[in-house]
Amino acid sequence: MLAGREGNYSGRGRFSSADRCHVLSRYLPVKGPGLVDHMASRAYVSQFSADGSLFIAAFQDSQIRIYNVDKGWKIQKNIHAKTMRWTVTDTSLSPDQHHLVYASMSPIVHMVNVGSSQTESLANVTEIHEGLDFSSGDDGGYSFGIFSIKFSTDGHELVAGSSDDSIYVYDLEANKPSLRILAHTSDVNTVCFADESGHLIYSGSDDTLCKVWDRRCFKATGRPAGVLTGHLEGITFIDSKGDGRYFISNGKDQAIKLWDIRRMTSKATCIPGHRSSEWDYRWMDYPPQAKDIKHPSDQSIATYRGHSVLRTLIRCYFSPAYSTGQKYIYTGSHDSGVYIYDLVSGARVATLKYHKAPVRDCSWHPYYPMLVSSSWDGAVVRWEFPGNGEALAPAPAPFSRNSIWRRHFS
Repeated sequence: MLAGREGNYSGRGRFSSADRCHVLSRYLPVKGPGLVDHMASRAYVSQFSADGSLFIAAFQDSQIRIYNVDKGWKIQKNIHAKTMRWTVTDTSLSPDQHHLVYASMSPIVHMVNVGSSQTESLANVTEIHEGLDFSSGDDGGYSFGIFSIKFSTDGHELVAGSSDDSIYVYDLEANKPSLRILAHTSDVNTVCFADESGHLIYSGSDDTLCKVWDRRCFKATGRPAGVLTGHLEGITFIDSKGDGRYFISNGKDQAIKLWDIRRMTSKATCIPGHRSSEWDYRWMDYPPQAKDIKHPSDQSIATYRGHSVLRTLIRCYFSPAYSTGQKYIYTGSHDSGVYIYDLVSGARVATLKYHKAPVRDCSWHPYYPMLVSSSWDGAVVRWEFPGNGEALAPAPAPFSRNSIWRRHFS
């Protein structure tokens, strides 16, 4: 590959994206971990920004911390959230990385200016946390909670999934909800945009269904563009591949499923009696006899098992496109680990063990072989591939845009 690049055999004078992914995807972030932070509260959210320069971690005690990865993981913003109910359920960073929204079990989502010079951001004391009301305004203010929230690619809209079985789209320029969809028959635990266009929305619910919504024709039809069945229990999270075609979902049936929306149908196929009304994932183990049950109308194209989805809405993701070509999927787990699966073979290629409590969220750096996991034990830790077998540095070092990884594989 080096000889080909130097000889410019491809005519591009550089590695192709396929060459880059072929090499970098071998460097799994499994060494460590190194401690990033430890709080006296459960961690619910942990995510890198799109360019990897920032990292966001949200905790049950209403704290949200934004770390500057390029400056040695220094705390850039310590946000004290306003009017929390239960916990911070989700956060989303705007595409320009100027604003962060955070949600709770309330219809009011708050937005914070991330770029301000103030490090301590105490709601409406040191900084304004603007409230975005997703409700109709005549329901007392606490009619439902929001489990999932995402910025659109252009930063003009938010999409949210709620406990009143609905999907909401909020127009930030008009400063009001522009669309409400009565989407499911139970809690909508997860929503996301399918691709950069913003036309398609994926949703997952405790009614076990994944649905695809096309905003271009919804007002005319009032129905989803399609439904995908296959999970036997509620869905905790959905991650889009970003191509408007494939996505993965994590389910309380202890499985991740890979979907191709070209296989969706207009109606859901139900299995009478396949769910136990007595089982509750919040405090009960999954029944051993249920692990062998398969949905007779499963429309998924692959299923991944080994991790545990109990007690909380555990999240799963595709690995980064830049460094791995989305070759892997990874997930947190109730058994305190992080599981990495090969997308094609379904084989478990790595298990990261350190935490002492469920890992609800984890995030793979978009460019470097680094993964950060956060847990209900309050720990936020960093896994890397240091190379040559040397030990992971106990203190994080600043990253440069001209680092060796970007220099050799750009």
